[in-house]
Amino acid sequence: MKRRIIFSMIIVATIVGGFFYVRAQIYFSHGDKNQNVIFEIKKGEGNAQIADNLERDGIISWKLYFLAYLKSQDLLNKIYPGEYLLNGDMTIPEIVIVITDSKKVFEKVLFKEGWVATQMAEELQLHGFDGDAFLAIVNNPSKELVNQFSVFTDKPEIATLEGYLFPDTYYFAQESTPEGIVKKILNNTETKIDGDLRAEIKKQQKTIFDVIIMASIVEREVSSEEDRAIVSGLFWNRLVIGQALQSDATLSYIFNDKRGAHNLTQTKVDSPYNTYANSGLPIGPVSNPGLSAIKAAIYPKSSQYNYFLSDPETGQTIFSKTFEEHVENKFKYGL
Repeated sequence: MKRRIIFSMIIVATIVGGFFYVRAQIYFSHGDKNQNVIFEIKKGEGNAQIADNLERDGIISWKLYFLAYLKSQDLLNKIYPGEYLLNGDMTIPEIVIVITDSKKVFEKVLFKEGWVATQMAEELQLHGFDGDAFLAIVNNPSKELVNQFSVFTDKPEIATLEGYLFPDTYYFAQESTPEGIVKKILNNTETKIDGDLRAEIKKQQKTIFDVIIMASIVEREVSSEEDRAIVSGLFWNRLVIGQALQSDATLSYIFNDKRGAHNLTQTKVDSPYNTYANSGLPIGPVSNPGLSAIKAAIYPKSSQYNYFLSDPETGQTIFSKTFEEHVENKFKYGL
């Protein structure tokens, strides 16, 4: 009889202990993904699929805890599709609050390729967000923010986030903070400049920072992928032989204009971004490049050309081998 009582007590203790252990895991466990990630829930995905994806992405530690919480709160099949900013530091209840909020409204914001941070800030302002606060973070990011993203491995400490703000269509919750918006953009950048691209950059003994600078110039100089690769090769070659890049894209960054050509006085402006007056790359990116320009900067195409210009009528890139030929083309196309 005594043994039965002891055995029963052990069983009860095990059940109670197990209950509290599972409850603790549901309410206090974390995933191993410390950085914020953009987690997408697609229309038609069920509870099990969403749980699988959360576990796969390291946002939760075990999908059964997540499903158990949904069931306990009568929230099965009450998850709304959309894009959410989540991380493994959030508890399961915190995650569920975000993804089951029917009142959560997302604002669609498009950042175009080649835009600068000020243009992005203006666009955010038009959609009801604090563009000034966003720009303040971009121009003076905290060490804590920078340390969250491996894409900043070789970014100079004094450099801003200009160039790293990947242009794309984003969906921001109306209550998004400026820092949350910046992090969502940088998470996208982190994903787009993937391991293969980074391995190639390292293989070429270049830095991500230098590649982004080059891509930011190429982005604003030419539009077609084929031409971008040629212009990238042309610019990298100029750096090798010590010739100034002489890019009007860098002058446009200084003067905040969209001109394809600048006058003699403007080419002599005193600025570390002036690639007419200074050799080498400018001190930082002059736009936020898209993937096409980034790939062009990483995979340049070798050619015999050393000069180019854009036809103001058609936008076609006109290449030339010699300076004399380039001068003739400028006269021909009224530049």
